[in-house]
Amino acid sequence: MRDEKTAPLAYVLITPARNEETHIEQTIVSVVGQTMRPARWVIVSDGSTDRTDEIVRRYAAIHEWIELVRMPERKERHFAGKVHAFDAGAARVRHLPYVFIGNLDADVSFEPDYVEYLLGKFARYPRLGVAGTNQRQDSWEERPRYDYRFTSLEEVPGPFQLFRRECFEAIGGYKPSRQGGVDLLATLSARMHGWQTRAYGGKLLIHQRQQGTAKSHPFLVEFYNGRKDYMFGGHPLWELCRAAYNLSRKPYLLGGCLILGGYLSALLTGAEKAFPADVIRFRRTEQLQRLRGFYRRLTSQGARQSPNVP
Repeated sequence: MRDEKTAPLAYVLITPARNEETHIEQTIVSVVGQTMRPARWVIVSDGSTDRTDEIVRRYAAIHEWIELVRMPERKERHFAGKVHAFDAGAARVRHLPYVFIGNLDADVSFEPDYVEYLLGKFARYPRLGVAGTNQRQDSWEERPRYDYRFTSLEEVPGPFQLFRRECFEAIGGYKPSRQGGVDLLATLSARMHGWQTRAYGGKLLIHQRQQGTAKSHPFLVEFYNGRKDYMFGGHPLWELCRAAYNLSRKPYLLGGCLILGGYLSALLTGAEKAFPADVIRFRRTEQLQRLRGFYRRLTSQGARQSPNVP
């Protein structure tokens, strides 16, 4: 049954889509089946050359709240282009009286009450600026991608980020970056502006494609993740801990080594940082605080298990 508190919370969705004929219909079916549908959903075809436009048009002809926007074709695929596509979609809904705006990837699926669940969180927490959930890659991952014993709940995964409009406008929206990280930068900026960000565990987003494989081979994803961690300002101590943790996850041993190798490769070659200096300082401070908190939890558990140790 629909929560009366969430009923008046109007939202819009923007989906940049580039050659997503394989997955986009699953995403459309998920949104159409929501218990709380968007006031408008703008799907921006970012120069697609496959059947993406045809699939979207078929559904837009049935549902008046779905709109297709076509961007010019471009040869190069990069994250800055995705932000430009998102901005083109956002311009189409600027006049609407919505309260929330979501950035939804074109290769995900989710339960019928997924958005209603997130809107309920916004209704409960007035300072919540960005929300999302954990995710799992369909047919590849045996468990949810993020283990929140070791990963911060404040980092909202990029495949679906739902913003309070006031928060989104306060941070100036997404910032174009050819290196990526636009979703991470948005959540960092939100917290720097005093907003709360949260990934919830009550629902699960299904990502149909292994994250990071759009431009690289699946076996090299973790290497490039390590490089991006450096370019996005990750603290070296945090990266060591992250690599050590990933030794126990698929691909076993290799994943952690690739992450650390990618980070060191970027460090030694002097790769350019993608984020401003103030954002990097903020991120590193948060990472060190989390490491200290994790260490305190470990030592307190050890003390309880070994009461005779001085």
